[in-house]
Formats: sequence, C-alpha cells, structure tokens
Amino acid sequence: MKRIIFALAFFLYLVDSQAQISQEVYESFKLQERRELQYSIPEDYSPEKKYPLIIVLDAEYLFDNVVATAKFYNKFHGMPEAIIVGVNQINDELRYEDCDFDENSGLPVEKSKQFFEFISLELIPHIATNYKTAPFKMIFGYDISANFINYYLFKGESLFNSYVSISPVLATEMETRVPSRLGAMEKTIFYNLIADGEILKKSVQFPKLNTAIKAMESENVKYFYDEYNDADHISVATYGIGKAFDNVFKMFKPISPKEYKTQIITSEEPVFDYLSNKYDMIEKLFGFRKEVGLNDIMAIYAASRKTEDFESLKPLSDLCKKEYPETMLGFYFEGEYYEQMGEPKKALRTFEKAFGMQEIDFLTKDMALEKIDALKADFGF
Repeated sequence: MKRIIFALAFFLYLVDSQAQISQEVYESFKLQERRELQYSIPEDYSPEKKYPLIIVLDAEYLFDNVVATAKFYNKFHGMPEAIIVGVNQINDELRYEDCDFDENSGLPVEKSKQFFEFISLELIPHIATNYKTAPFKMIFGYDISANFINYYLFKGESLFNSYVSISPVLATEMETRVPSRLGAMEKTIFYNLIADGEILKKSVQFPKLNTAIKAMESENVKYFYDEYNDADHISVATYGIGKAFDNVFKMFKPISPKEYKTQIITSEEPVFDYLSNKYDMIEKLFGFRKEVGLNDIMAIYAASRKTEDFESLKPLSDLCKKEYPETMLGFYFEGEYYEQMGEPKKALRTFEKAFGMQEIDFLTKDMALEKIDALKADFGF
C-alpha cells in the first residue's frame, strides 16, 4: 500500500509539473541556427532568492522526468527549488551533430565544439540574465550526450558542479581522461555514473571508467555509481534520475536516525560542529543560506545530552535565537548550558526568559517552570 501511495504521489507531481513548463526558440550565434528550449521555473520564483541551475540535454527523453523528480524531492526531501532548462535535440537527429566526436582522438568535432560554446557562452549567460541563479550548476546527459557533458571537465575550471551521466556511449580514451580531470579538480564535483544492463554487457570502457574513478583519492570528488541490470538502454533514465538527486542533494535532507547514530554521536568533534559544517557546506556549494530545520536542531540537542557535550548547547542556543527568535528554544538550551556549567543564577534567569516565550515542539512552559522551581529549591533562591 505504501508503494502505491508513493507512486501515486509521484504521478500527481509529474502531471502537475507540466503546468510550470514554458518553451523558447533561441537564436544561437554560435550555432548559426535556432534551438528549442524548455524551461521549468519555480512557481513562487522570487528575484530575491537564488536558484540552482539544472541543464538537461536530450530534453525530449529526460526533461519531464527531471522536472517531476526535482519537484518531488523539493516537496518531500528538502531539495532547494531549481531552475531547469532542457535543450531539445531529437529533431533532424541534432543530438548526433551536437555531441559528435572524432573516433581517433575522442575529442569534439567542429559542430560539437560550437554546441559546447552554445551551452557555456550563450545559454547559461542568457539564463543568468533573466533569472537569479545560484553558483551551483548541474547537467544531465544520456547516451551520446552523457559522453558530451564530460568535455566540460576538460577546459579550465569545471563549469558544472554536478554531472549525471546516464549510460554514456564513451568516446576514445574517455575511461582514462575523465578520472584524470576529476583528480585535478580543486572544487567539489559530484559525479554520477549510471549504467543499464545492456551497456554493462557490451561496453569495455564502461567498467574501466568506473574502476578508475573509484580508485581516485580526492576529497573534492563525490562519486556515485549505480547500475540497473534489469533496465534496458531506454528505461534506465527512469531508474537513475531519482537516485542522482538523492546523491547530490542528500545534505538538504533532515538528519536521519542512521546519520545521528553513525556520524554524530560517534564523532570526537563537538556535536554542534556537525550542524555548523553541514549548513556551511550548503552555503558554500549552493550560494545561499538554508534555514536550519527544527529536526536538525533537535538532533544536535539530543546528541549533546547523549554524549554529555554540554559545551555545544551554547552555540546551539545562539543559533536558535536567530532561527526561531519568538520561541523558547534559544533561552531554554542556554539555561541548560548554564545549569550544566554550574552557574545556577544565570540558569534561573535564562529559564525565566524561556518561560515568557512561545512553546515549540516538545518544549513547554511547564518544562521551563519545572526547571525554575528545581533551581529555587536546590539553591534557595
């Protein structure tokens, strides 16, 4: 039953996503031709915010699926709203011209060089002129276009932060060139490689590419490999897109019970540092500060008590005063901090402040009052 409900919810988002799509015919100077584009702009788009940019090649195959999955993850997994732009390539078999490569060198031919510049020098600046985009850029490719997106690794600093390569038809030497370029990256790169059952059987390069990237030792490369043996070369996209979003935007999810048990309470670092680093990384990668979720605050509070890391209660209380200023959170946690630090007078005054604030989650005025009464009884205030 849960699977049926999940599938139905996804279907409804797929249907709803169509209403947010617009089309544009773009006159390209680089290509000397008109190109069809598809746009998905957040329904509540605001020029006061910045949005990650997702470029989808082979849009006739991938765009609707990417849009629906992005909306679904935004709703249920905390992924930020994104601007998604699809490049249509199926008419007149443009995809083969756009993504063609020399069989001997494995490098783009003249037309694909122009297409490369169309994306980097025309399309992305065009989008940035009309919409507020965050520094984070993601690109999807499938089959021959999945090979093409790798060329953005080869020219200076990578244009994209995240690559989703779905069953790529690899050019010559790509199995060695991609790991080499990834290893030279000085900024964080998310690289998703997705395989179907057919390509695993017939491609010699594919397993070599996977093995070479796995063997890399680079803190800047976040590599994800997923294979779907039961999927054919067409259906693999429906399998892999959701997993790719899950991999890249995992940090946007609330702290999970598994994360709490395996990464937070087992760490030798102050537990507050985990929360701070998580949100600092989001800001660094995506260019905006995400509101700290109540779930994450409560996880760090529980961890500070579990590990007796009471020092973390102070920065946590300061954070809560900024994020939830009308509630008890900040002053209640600060009161516990002073209580554990052996400063009962400060603790009493702070719990009294908490008592006058709004209740939130499990924190109630009765709890603050119990703390106040206990301190007065113990110390005779």
